[in-house]
This record gives sequence, C-alpha cells and structure tokens, in this order.
Amino acid sequence: MTRRNSSLGFFGMFGRSSDLRHLDKALRAVDLHPALVPEGVKLTIVNLMKDAWPDREPPEDAYLPLAGLFAYCVAGRDAFLHVNGEARLADVETRIERALDADESLDAQVVLLALHARLINPEVVERFALSADGE
Repeated sequence: MTRRNSSLGFFGMFGRSSDLRHLDKALRAVDLHPALVPEGVKLTIVNLMKDAWPDREPPEDAYLPLAGLFAYCVAGRDAFLHVNGEARLADVETRIERALDADESLDAQVVLLALHARLINPEVVERFALSADGE
C-alpha cells in the first residue's frame, strides 16, 4: 500500500486531509486548541502515526490518546488534570514513564517532538527529567 500524503489545504480551495482533521478534533477534545500547535508539528505527529501503522491508515480512535499525551506535554500536569480528569492524567503519566524506557515507541517520539519543538511545559521536563541527546 502506498502511503497517502497529508494536506494542509490551500486558501480554502482544497481541504485538509482527514488525518489532520482527526488530529485537530482530538486536540480540541483534550482542550488544546489546534491553532496553538504549529502545522509542521501536526504534520510530524500524523507522519509518526503513519509510521506506526505502515500497512494501513491509523485508526481514528488512535488520535485521541496521542493528542492527550501531546496536550499533557504542552499544558502541564495541573492544566491537563483540570480539564481531562484523574483517569486520563494517570494514563498519560504512565505512558510517559513507559516511553522513557522505550525510546523508539510512538509515545516517546511524540514526547521528544514536543521537547525539540520547544512546546513542552517546563514542569513536565522537570517532573520526568527529560532531555534530548546533545542538549
């Protein structure tokens, strides 16, 4: 199967690709407005998802957990907890802890993306002692 490219749209003439629409919807659902995330970062997220599902499109239900992970990284623990609740907070923090041991995982790549894009909340960096190699 050939990999479908993502599309940002063009002056309203061509629409955004479904993967970016799914990601935008998922980001809104976890209270991170998509306009606060640079388009290049969103394209990277959907491309990482495509890499994780190389033989098919990522399932629609995969966007929300990944958006939650990214939103936690950007907003920080307290803001994320306030909007998303204890259960989702515990899930995200567990996923980050696991990602620290599995640096090639999709979750680890998303956390690293937030770090490299300088979108990550400093409290998250401190809480999990995050660093990028060479920094």
